[in-house]
Amino acid sequence: MPDHTIGDTRDRVELAPGEVPSDGRFANPDLLPVPVESRRWTTYNFTALWVGMAHNIPSWLLASGLVALGMDWKQAVFTIALANLIVLVPMLLIGHAGPKYGIPFPVLARAPFGVRGANLAALIRAAVACCWFGIQTWIGGSGIFVLLGKIFGGWQDAGKIAGQPWPLWLCFILFWALELAIIYRGMEALRRFENWAAPFVIVGALALLVWIGVKAGGFGALLDQPSKLGWGQDFWPVFFPSLMGMIAFWSTLSLNIPDFTRFGAGQRSQILGQTLGLPTTMTLFALLSVFVTSGSEAVYGAPIWDPVELVSKTDSVFGLLYALVTVLVATISVNIAANVVSPAYDLANLAPRRIDFRRGALITGVVGVLIMPWKLTSTPELYIYTWLGLVGGLLGTVAGVLIADYWVVRRTRLSLPDLYRQGGPYWYTGGWNVNAVAAFAVGGVLAVGGSHSAPGQGPFPEEGLIPFLRPLADYGWAVGVASSFLLYTALMVRRHPAR
Repeated sequence: MPDHTIGDTRDRVELAPGEVPSDGRFANPDLLPVPVESRRWTTYNFTALWVGMAHNIPSWLLASGLVALGMDWKQAVFTIALANLIVLVPMLLIGHAGPKYGIPFPVLARAPFGVRGANLAALIRAAVACCWFGIQTWIGGSGIFVLLGKIFGGWQDAGKIAGQPWPLWLCFILFWALELAIIYRGMEALRRFENWAAPFVIVGALALLVWIGVKAGGFGALLDQPSKLGWGQDFWPVFFPSLMGMIAFWSTLSLNIPDFTRFGAGQRSQILGQTLGLPTTMTLFALLSVFVTSGSEAVYGAPIWDPVELVSKTDSVFGLLYALVTVLVATISVNIAANVVSPAYDLANLAPRRIDFRRGALITGVVGVLIMPWKLTSTPELYIYTWLGLVGGLLGTVAGVLIADYWVVRRTRLSLPDLYRQGGPYWYTGGWNVNAVAAFAVGGVLAVGGSHSAPGQGPFPEEGLIPFLRPLADYGWAVGVASSFLLYTALMVRRHPAR
């Protein structure tokens, strides 16, 4: 099937005028391919995007969650570094379609799932993003509440609503509104915001390291603490589910990365930018959190993993204001890019005539408030094993189908017009590809069917939802990717030669 290429675009494809039906059933301006002349994100833009997304409070707390599970700091940083190297692979494979075709994730998903079936993958990704949006917004609003309380003398006498001080709810709502106001201005505004947010947050994190290092006169005993697990039989049962949880932290972006790479000036920009931005930044940020926390132990007698709680101990108004702005910028940077862009496109894909990018973003904001995000991060076990593990398994299954279809079945060749019309090769049966749905269903059951929780620490039975699948639950993301990849390939290659 031919590529629809106009001019010398260096293997970048765009639609010719009039190739897509204008009835609006399967397309609107936000879902159509980005014109070649508008694909201008550079290596720096992609690196800055990842630096801005990686430097946030939940990323900072990842190492603390692993230490709380018994690892020492070296094991925690190793687990985080390895996870981000692994998740970079599907990130680059799926991201390839962005610069080449200029299409977002839900349109790319039409090739394997069908023009209508893509809504299955898109809504799963959107649901996860809405939950993440709520988590990040609550964490950011809580940080603002703590720092403002320190500046203005605390909220001890504030009345409570639903068990929380009313100023906390006010900070949460105002922060929520600020995020949506920025994304409402569109993707170009996001690119400009990320360009300056990334270096600003780095400077803020390094300032925190210098401040605690000077105050402590060193970095304390935490760096010398031995692992409670060792490197033997006690370590591996914690390591593998933790590794899957760390992979799941960015597995969301590995699916919808075409939402960003569609603006890329070429493959080199997205490959170098993501490789420079993701694994290096997450590893360095994990190290930074360990060193700062160790310094806090030397100063205050106990490790303080939460950076907002640590900064709130200073009496410097300037320091508190700078930390307040840093928390604002860091949380907005990750939350908008990682958790609003994707569902905005996903929801637009569901009903292109009624929902555009901006309306999708507003829907995301409302759902993110309704899911009560504070419950998902209440314990390390619930956060890493249950929430991140379940998310990773399901999203890994979708990623396996996408990679198999784009790289194995179609060898990166797509027909752009047929992604937007009924009756073409991506219409399958009534707009659904039953092979993709079957691969997703089987992979999903294998990946998350054995989900289990320790007594009193999660929503699943101790023996697992499906007991004989319990051993696979600790490897949910890998099981999801591998099983759906293999099954989809077997179902499709036999009867659907590369197009």
